[in-house]
Amino acid sequence: MTATAVEVRALTKSYRGRFRGAQRKALDGLDLNVDGGGRVHGFLGPNGSGKTTTLRALIGLVRADSGDVRMLGRSVPHELPDAVAEVGALIEAPQFFRNFSGRRNLRYLSDVAGLSTARVDEVLEIVDLADRADDLVKGYSLGMRQRLGVAAALLKRPTLLLLDEPSNGLDPAGIRDVRSLLRRLAGEGTTVLLSSHLLAEVEQVCDEVTIVAHGRTIASGPVRDVLSQASSSGGRLRVRVPDLEAGRRTLTTAGLTATAEGQELLVTGADDPATVTRVLAEAGIYLSELTSDRVGLEEAFLLLTDDGPTGEPA
Repeated sequence: MTATAVEVRALTKSYRGRFRGAQRKALDGLDLNVDGGGRVHGFLGPNGSGKTTTLRALIGLVRADSGDVRMLGRSVPHELPDAVAEVGALIEAPQFFRNFSGRRNLRYLSDVAGLSTARVDEVLEIVDLADRADDLVKGYSLGMRQRLGVAAALLKRPTLLLLDEPSNGLDPAGIRDVRSLLRRLAGEGTTVLLSSHLLAEVEQVCDEVTIVAHGRTIASGPVRDVLSQASSSGGRLRVRVPDLEAGRRTLTTAGLTATAEGQELLVTGADDPATVTRVLAEAGIYLSELTSDRVGLEEAFLLLTDDGPTGEPA
């Protein structure tokens, strides 16, 4: 049985608002379960959904108002000192001495943590920075600084790696590099909890996903299952009929939503595909093809939350 790396139950956290006595809920009974054993779990939601607050609660940077948090089987924050030796974290933008080289920054961190200097060279190889290790950090691109941040988080050989928006601000090449790195780490047995608002990126790199909005969990499970759940909840079907316009009018009259896309009708609002078949047949229109429309993660998010970015801090 795969051990649980992260378990969060009914987590709440409120912050004092700008006006006297006002409270803003960052977390509102959030649940999160991440299996261990070398997987990438996406923690997905728009800005302001509570992702960063949750990660900060996991590593003791904020104290939740209520709820239970366990990381690698240990209660947080009470047993956090016992857990942190196995946890690496990159929360928000990594900070380094700009006039130090990448190697010197990592050596400083390893010395503070009492780690072997040899590990510095190992993590530089892992994140593909060995050939630029002696360059000053001020000359690094954003993608290189992100990878250096991941290298710092890997110094302790963590069982669990927490990453908050590691692809934020990167160009396509940088995003590809981070994606490749995460899959490689998972393949080597590291469990990665990846916070992101980049839906397409999560779909490509993650094994499981938890979708959150307004501090609450909306959906969780293997990516394919969450997509299937969204497809079912949206009732999206693709229909081919001889006369698209006649088919569209008939379905619309029956209370369904039908729009033409190329040579097909995209139909939503049908609880059962048989409903579409029956409505068309009763009007003397016989379909030649009917298939469920697989949604992508971006569409799944919109279908499951009926929401968009809030623009508030996470």
